[in-house]
Amino acid sequence: MSKLEGDQHDDRTRQSALHSLAEENLAAASPDLLRAMIKTFADALMSAEADALCNAEYGQVSDERVNHRNGYRPREWDTRAGTVELAVPKLRQGSYFPHWLLERRRQAEQALISVVATAYLLGVSTRRVEKLAESLGVTQLSKSQVSAMAKHLDEQVTAFRNRPLDAGPYSFIRVDALTQKVREGGRIVHVHALVAVGVNADGHREILGLDVATAEDGADWLAFLRSLIARGLSGVQLVISDAHAGLVDAIGAVLPGASWQRCRTHYARNLLSQVPRSAQPWVATLLRTVFEQPDSDAVQAQMRHVLDALEAKFPKAAAHLDTAQHDLLAFTAFPRESWRQIWSNNPQERLNKEIRRRTDVVGIFPDRTAVIRLVGAVLAEQNDEWTEARRYMGRELHAKARLHPIESETDDPALPTELTS
Repeated sequence: MSKLEGDQHDDRTRQSALHSLAEENLAAASPDLLRAMIKTFADALMSAEADALCNAEYGQVSDERVNHRNGYRPREWDTRAGTVELAVPKLRQGSYFPHWLLERRRQAEQALISVVATAYLLGVSTRRVEKLAESLGVTQLSKSQVSAMAKHLDEQVTAFRNRPLDAGPYSFIRVDALTQKVREGGRIVHVHALVAVGVNADGHREILGLDVATAEDGADWLAFLRSLIARGLSGVQLVISDAHAGLVDAIGAVLPGASWQRCRTHYARNLLSQVPRSAQPWVATLLRTVFEQPDSDAVQAQMRHVLDALEAKFPKAAAHLDTAQHDLLAFTAFPRESWRQIWSNNPQERLNKEIRRRTDVVGIFPDRTAVIRLVGAVLAEQNDEWTEARRYMGRELHAKARLHPIESETDDPALPTELTS
């Protein structure tokens, strides 16, 4: 086998693996999201066939037209994602029904899932959609129809990303950045997918936003947080994250009433890098005692004890912890019952793991739009699941958490919350 043949075989093997995984991911995805995607493509394919029978596209004025549309009739299609409500075009003369749905329903479903899966995972292109549509026997897709299909798919993710954030106040939000590889200008570059998650007024977690930035710096975080504010983000009291460059300054500029909680888990790794390997278990245990205290005063007292112990053996580590302690203990301004839910970014890491499970299969994205399409679809599924799941934080605890830091900072506790927040 020549090198060229070997490369082609490797490409076919990779595409097959990508395709199989895409179908598996979609089969396990949010039913609402998958049904919407299947409906989008099925309706577009039926419209293309109806246009072919009319010898002109829908709404087009043409002397070559031989028939006209006459509304739609509903048709239920049972798939693995549930029942999809199709809109089958009607014609003024004669009748139309998609032969690929009538003659081989199971095969049609598999082929349509294939179209959706490829678009979902790798991005939509005219050539790819035309080729995949041929598996359904649809060979007369126009460029405008393919463009409309791609646009509709992207609109679903865009609508999710740009929806109003009207379920606030969002007292606690988490933000993080995931690095992805993208082809740009003939080379491979790294971009950053910025993701924000919040706890809404009902106590459920909610995906707040997604954007792709060139560099993970203050300007990117500023733009991202401002976009959330423009969509309605309100009531933020605490932002939980790793120590991303420029993020703290961006929080101060865009969310002046919010404090920053530095993730205790990630900080512990930073602190351990300041001491010899042999001392790391002792330092890790020592730091952990700070978070095992019953109240805020005890936490502060234990932090002083830990700093004294470190100063005696590892002054460099003690200075490192002393600098970070304010941000590391921001959670103590809130009720004790909420501490475990707000003192680290671990819940965000679990979400990141699910995102990476999908993006690692792609490896290198063809463009930034493909990153947004895939990550946005994954986040939309997760948001659906959280909406139906039990509350992340009880309503009473959420309300208590909102009042707690305000009362501790207000000279006159009798003032209404609205006047002190």
